[in-house]
Amino acid sequence: MKKILIPTDFSYNALNALEYALKLFKYDICAFYIMHAYQDDIHIGNALITLENIDEITDTISSKSQLQLEDILKNMNAAYPNPRHTYSIVSSNNKLIDETDKIVNEENIDIIVMGTRGKTNDKKLTFGSRTLQVLRYVQCPVLAIPENYKCIQPRKILFPTDYMIPYKRRELKLLCTIALPYRAAIDMLYVSKTEKLSLRQEDNQNFIKGELYKNKINFITNADENIINAIYTHIKENGTDMLVMVNTRHSFLENILFKSNIDEISLHIDIPFLALQNIKRY
Repeated sequence: MKKILIPTDFSYNALNALEYALKLFKYDICAFYIMHAYQDDIHIGNALITLENIDEITDTISSKSQLQLEDILKNMNAAYPNPRHTYSIVSSNNKLIDETDKIVNEENIDIIVMGTRGKTNDKKLTFGSRTLQVLRYVQCPVLAIPENYKCIQPRKILFPTDYMIPYKRRELKLLCTIALPYRAAIDMLYVSKTEKLSLRQEDNQNFIKGELYKNKINFITNADENIINAIYTHIKENGTDMLVMVNTRHSFLENILFKSNIDEISLHIDIPFLALQNIKRY
């Protein structure tokens, strides 16, 4: 059974991400956890909070959160009935990162699916602040869905890599199960002036071949000196439906996510983005 966590702030983008997940994993036996962490909502827009009224305000927001989650559950069951899927809703007086991390660890979540942006929907940003926090700090694969993205069936998946990372079997299996029902081709893009690999790179490439043996894989080398340009060019020229990158120490993705001004080099992509968090989970 695949376990999927859907954090929501009830925005259009969040609901679109939920709809995408329900359709993407329609062939899989899944347990969905739909979660709203509302601690920040207690203080935002409530400048007159006092010790006397904080409990009342908290109760009001808690009740509203629970009702909105129940509405989502009702609408979801009506619009997307699927005997393979089960659902749990979680309303929590907690911060998004803390509650996400808690559920990931307690339920052994396989993947988090959320919108690239939430309520604020700042179109200048690739990732909203909360999505960025989850990408940075939660040790679980994250699938971020852009605003208004509706094309559910991935046919072409791009996976840029330098073959230097010892990949995790669990996360490659996740990628395999996403691609397989749709017969999606996975393009492994190596940006280098030479196609020659070191022994370490060959070992990692062979591990990929072994774990993704059920999938169609294309091993591609691009001599572009700029990996961002190589990614953009490949996406546009090949009609890519999903971008996959590994987020681990010293990885290219980590360098992007931890830049102080992410927009200077951010991946302004308009396709689903799967970040594999290649960090040990206990």
